[in-house]
Amino acid sequence: MRSRAAIGIVACEILGFQRSYIVHLSCRILLLVFLLTGLTACERGPKDHQQTLLVFGTLLDIKAYTDKPGEFETAVGDLEQTFQKMHREWHAWKGEGELVRLNRAIAQGDAMRVSPELADLLRQARDHAQLSDHLFNPAIGRLVALWGFHSDEPPGGPPPDANKIAALIEQAPAMSQLVFEDGQIQSSNRTVALDLGAFAKGYALNRAIRRLRAFGIDNAIVNAGGDLCVSGRHGERPWAIGIRHPQGEGVIASVDVADGECVLTSGNYERYRKHEGIRYAHIIDPRSGYPVKHVTSTTVISRDGGLADAAATALSVAGPQQWHKIAAQMGLVDVMLVDENGTVHVSPQMRQRIEFQQSIDRVLVSAPLQPQP
Repeated sequence: MRSRAAIGIVACEILGFQRSYIVHLSCRILLLVFLLTGLTACERGPKDHQQTLLVFGTLLDIKAYTDKPGEFETAVGDLEQTFQKMHREWHAWKGEGELVRLNRAIAQGDAMRVSPELADLLRQARDHAQLSDHLFNPAIGRLVALWGFHSDEPPGGPPPDANKIAALIEQAPAMSQLVFEDGQIQSSNRTVALDLGAFAKGYALNRAIRRLRAFGIDNAIVNAGGDLCVSGRHGERPWAIGIRHPQGEGVIASVDVADGECVLTSGNYERYRKHEGIRYAHIIDPRSGYPVKHVTSTTVISRDGGLADAAATALSVAGPQQWHKIAAQMGLVDVMLVDENGTVHVSPQMRQRIEFQQSIDRVLVSAPLQPQP
């Protein structure tokens, strides 16, 4: 038999082992809790959240880098309702929205009371038209319709009758002919037919970014068929986007987009009329009544999405010879055009920002454009 001393030593060793085991077990439990807590914290950090809506006849892609998935879901639901209302009320030729009714009133020589938002939209469009020497002209809706672009399906067949085009050009509808008075709008020219297709998208994208911010979503990109506005950053880096090549496959250039900027592109490669091998673009020159030929795409970066949208159209109409003058008048800085020969015309500010993703045979860098005041 063991002595009491020996028994005491054994007991102490057993108790020491238990304490040691308990200490090690406790450390392991604490380490596991720490790791799980760390993983949970990582899971709760900002992530990419994305949803797609169908509005304005195109897919609207909304992407946010946020740790507020619930707020993002709510914001997207709010945006869907807002964009569907815009599409319904500002459609130029479908349904009985506010713009359709206004065009009818103008054609009848009547004034119509409009919502404050539509009045603001049309005032902005009028101002952009004036700065562009009316190369951006949303009042030529009848001309757009004559070419068959007021349809969900691509138009076909020969071009419109030249006499009909000439008759509309002679009437010279312009945004300056709108009269705003006591919440009502009318026009001195009954042939004015408003079509905001070259402006409303950029305006709406800007508004979408503001709405996302209102819901606490500060880092986001809203993309409608390649036209987009951004807020904040994508984590530690800015939002990076690609500009589609208008004459080939893939991306012609990439660019980092800063907080609050919008990138809008107008091109003749998506909507057009084709007859006997000739492609007629949907971008109409309001001076001649015929589609533009000399530019295949124009990209503009601005903090004002509506301005960028309007300018992309105006500069496409202005062409390689006049784009710099019109861009300066509109207060633009970052501009790139691709002409029918594949030559890239670019402002020096834009050239410093973009990175070409394909070989370009010829790049013409213009004189600097002065920043907006």
